[in-house]
Amino acid sequence: MPLILISNDDGYQAKGLRSLVDMVRHLGDVVVCAPDGPRSGYACAFSATTPLTLTQRHSEEGVEVWSCNGTPVDCVKMALDNLLPRRPDVILGGINHGDNASVNAHYSGTMGVVIEGCMKYIPSVAYSLCDYHEDADFEPLRPYVDRFTRQVLQQGLPQGVCLNVNFPVLGEKDYHGVRVCRMSPGTWYNETTRCEHPRGGHYYWMVGSFRNDAPEATDTDRWALDHGYVAITPTRIDVTATEHLQQIMERFQTPI
Repeated sequence: MPLILISNDDGYQAKGLRSLVDMVRHLGDVVVCAPDGPRSGYACAFSATTPLTLTQRHSEEGVEVWSCNGTPVDCVKMALDNLLPRRPDVILGGINHGDNASVNAHYSGTMGVVIEGCMKYIPSVAYSLCDYHEDADFEPLRPYVDRFTRQVLQQGLPQGVCLNVNFPVLGEKDYHGVRVCRMSPGTWYNETTRCEHPRGGHYYWMVGSFRNDAPEATDTDRWALDHGYVAITPTRIDVTATEHLQQIMERFQTPI
């Protein structure tokens, strides 16, 4: 029986995580290790100076749920070292409440989960729905999550590659299909807003607006989502700009 490890950045109680467990539990034994509260925006952060704890939240045949007081990456590390009886066959992140397309992937704790798995050479897939509501409807994702997870369990993924899967907010029958695409270039701007503190001084909220910097490109995740497609972006761990290596070598490298 395959062993599936699941984590997220919305916390172990999030509807998206509970929905994901329900969607894949028929494919194998499921162990959840997720943060004890929201950890959005933690990316690949881990706890270097804070002691970590594990708390079992639920157990039934085929499913165990644990929480950790650390980051999403902490959860993966803790599960691999302390909870799992063996190496998992796949690591799943999500289902995230919100969009992890374009440059959002760099900030995402959900992507932190699968990047950590990928660095451990474990096939890993992140699932996100472009709906930030706590009670978002994840049911239209079910056949896609089943198919994608099943295919990864059966065929694996190239070494050093994980999948970033984003779903637009549509019903199952309204999806136009699935597009495998590149990450859209994008920019966040006006990212802070200043507020008057009632006791004097100021405080700031992180907010911001997103701009698609390649709005005419039809091969990006942003285009796919905006046009009703499920977007799958193969994401590499090796971020070396190989196409520019020679140019940079000529400018900076000195003889040994």
